[in-house]
Amino acid sequence: MKTIRHIAKEISASGLKVTPQRIAVMQALYKLSHPRAEEIYNEVSESIPGLSPTTVYNVLDILASKGMIKRVKTDSGVMRYDAVSDHHHHMYCTDTDRVEDFYDPELDQILQNYFTRKKIDGFKLEDIKLQLMGKFHESEKSKII
Repeated sequence: MKTIRHIAKEISASGLKVTPQRIAVMQALYKLSHPRAEEIYNEVSESIPGLSPTTVYNVLDILASKGMIKRVKTDSGVMRYDAVSDHHHHMYCTDTDRVEDFYDPELDQILQNYFTRKKIDGFKLEDIKLQLMGKFHESEKSKII
């Protein structure tokens, strides 16, 4: 878990004013795994009385626009949020709506090599993010990195 000081530095470095709401939302994002806005609101509203869901949505939009967090759309149409800045992909369980991070440098290299060779006319590739869809088996839960 990142400290409040570290989170404040991240917010400031992105050009934003450091506010209690932004710090609290970032703390919730680091604490929860790919939370929905409602989950973030529930987590944050305990420490900031009078906070509205609209404020949480606005903070999430601002943080996403600055590239501090990523939006992760699920097959069920629910928007989730991710504060992990390391390059990674996502595994999405179609049964439970659960999202987990997936790191695979070998896959990243294969994809990068493929698209470098492919050279799609009129398109400049900036990043590759995959969302693997399937079903988690509870016995496999502890093996996910």
